[in-house]
Amino acid sequence: MKPGIHPDYHPVVFEDVSTGKRFLTRSTATGLRTVEWTDGNSYPLITVDVTSDSHPFWTGAHRVLDTQGRVEKFERRYGKRQRPARGEG
Repeated sequence: MKPGIHPDYHPVVFEDVSTGKRFLTRSTATGLRTVEWTDGNSYPLITVDVTSDSHPFWTGAHRVLDTQGRVEKFERRYGKRQRPARGEG
């Protein structure tokens, strides 16, 4: 490896804001806040919206979408589509 071209990896704590779960890993990202970890050391804290602890792909949980509201919003924006009667078109 060439020296001086690779980013500096350091320990960082990531926190999932939806579940509150924290995990310690190495990253090039830095945070302004710090948090004390179970080993007694302080590490930069980075909050993220989604991690493997909350993502539906990893948890198997699915969100219920408001499809009715989406259809109504579409119809308000583009108008309601008239369907042909049976036997026509």
